[in-house]
Amino acid sequence: MSILLSSSGSFRSLYISPDSAMSASSLLFAVGANTVEDQRARWERKRSRTAKELLETEHKYLEQLDLVLTYFVTILKAKGTLKPAVLETIFGPLESLYSASHVLSFHLEKGNLEPGLENFCQSLDLYGHYAENLEQANKTLKEQLRKNKSFRRFKKLQEARPQFQGRELEDLLPLPLQRLHQYKHFFRDLLQNTSPDTAEYQKLAKAVKSVSEVSQWVQDIFDKRENSLQLLRVQKLLKGQKTQVLTPGRWYIREGWLLVVPSKGEELKRRMFFLFSDILIAAKPCHPLHLLNSNKLSCQAVYPLHQCSVDKVFGHTQSQGGLLSLSFPQKTLLLMSSNQQEIHDWYRSLTAAVRQLKA
Repeated sequence: MSILLSSSGSFRSLYISPDSAMSASSLLFAVGANTVEDQRARWERKRSRTAKELLETEHKYLEQLDLVLTYFVTILKAKGTLKPAVLETIFGPLESLYSASHVLSFHLEKGNLEPGLENFCQSLDLYGHYAENLEQANKTLKEQLRKNKSFRRFKKLQEARPQFQGRELEDLLPLPLQRLHQYKHFFRDLLQNTSPDTAEYQKLAKAVKSVSEVSQWVQDIFDKRENSLQLLRVQKLLKGQKTQVLTPGRWYIREGWLLVVPSKGEELKRRMFFLFSDILIAAKPCHPLHLLNSNKLSCQAVYPLHQCSVDKVFGHTQSQGGLLSLSFPQKTLLLMSSNQQEIHDWYRSLTAAVRQLKA
């Protein structure tokens, strides 16, 4: 029995038979089942598209690696144009990377994703080692091109082949690391479109974790390399060797021109500031007529950040510019800019650096 309110406002009863109730529940169950089946069908369609794209791009990647192995590594080994150690330095574990991808491609073609991923993940460390070697590989390649005339001529002839389509060896050597980044996205897309209650989902989850870890390893290598270049650049910008920028564990953060507000009513002083993870350097341009240092900067002060506190004096509102106060045990530094966004960015960078040091 069910009680309903009629249009006139009075109550009336409506009898629902057990058979009708069962039909309604069956209908709800059927609708729920169809919703689950529709979701699985959508997953399968997206998964199939991703698997197809993964295989197609894997074929293209293998073709590009094959160019390097066939027209450079194999022939150079046979000719002896480069010493074995030099050859190993330039190309690293490229042959092993090719073999790993060839096996993955074979499994993908057969539709055997699980064993393909399992085998491939065992070779992922090769990408990290390849990244570690890439800087030295580029240096050795440049050195050989400079002093080895026969190799220089050989390289030019090989790159002129139609298969290279105008690409140089330097364009092809970074391909494995670019492909690693693509693997991460392909595997993640496959995982997102695989039912969580399957064994394949577990394999994909493991593959995504492994690729992400190696990708982070590679990114850390490049970040450290870029940081070293920045430290070296700043060291060369500063006159003399008194200020040691190249220090282990130091990270470059940012640089820019700011105005120093003097404490005794003097004129504003325009200074170049370099912010690192542990220090702030203030510098001014050397005299433009100086014979050796006209393009360099003279270090005026080095401020240790571990004893620094940062405050934004003004620049909180939409007014023009802003002023920062940097307090040290023996000095307070007032830095100003007419660009409010610039002051905000400096404030954020400085507070983050100080917070990290004190953590």
